[in-house]
Amino acid sequence: MPLAKITSVTGRGVCVPGNDIDTDRIIPARFMKCVTFDGLGQYLFHDVRNDPATGKPTGHPLDDPRYKGATILLSGANFGCGSSREHAPQAIQKYGFKAVIAENFAEIFFGNCVTLGMPCATASRADIAKIAAAIERDPATEIVLDVDKQEIRFGGQTVKAEVRAAARDALINGRWDAIGELLDGMCAMKATAARLPYLAV
Repeated sequence: MPLAKITSVTGRGVCVPGNDIDTDRIIPARFMKCVTFDGLGQYLFHDVRNDPATGKPTGHPLDDPRYKGATILLSGANFGCGSSREHAPQAIQKYGFKAVIAENFAEIFFGNCVTLGMPCATASRADIAKIAAAIERDPATEIVLDVDKQEIRFGGQTVKAEVRAAARDALINGRWDAIGELLDGMCAMKATAARLPYLAV
């Protein structure tokens, strides 16, 4: 089954400010005791969205009704650092996000996002601040992350974005899921194996 070609992502945004937001903050380890990734979205940023002493909401941006339904997440530098848990990008995607924009990303987190078909684009701190200010003024502001053109369009403005070359190529050409590509090529692999004498049984 061919993978979708992800050339752009359009949606409303929400900013979760801060640098060095690690994977344990994104999805605390105690919520990782699951057989599948389904349902992880409800625990996204759980321990910063809820007061540990009282369990009451802290007023986190994700709980602000103005940003309900946002599909593009904005943040700061070194997003997704810490452990390499695949559950972090899974939780972000299961919550409903389709793309992440930050100053830069931890390497393994970035790769895990790409294999989900969820673009991670880098932009300057100043430009992310411009986008955050625009959605603060009007949460209905439409954001377009153009993976192909490597730019972000919002509220009549355009700023530069960067998606790493290999990831950009995989996304826009529908080759972002390596396992999916292997499964799609199963017939061809079996045909090749049948022609190899050392694999004959």
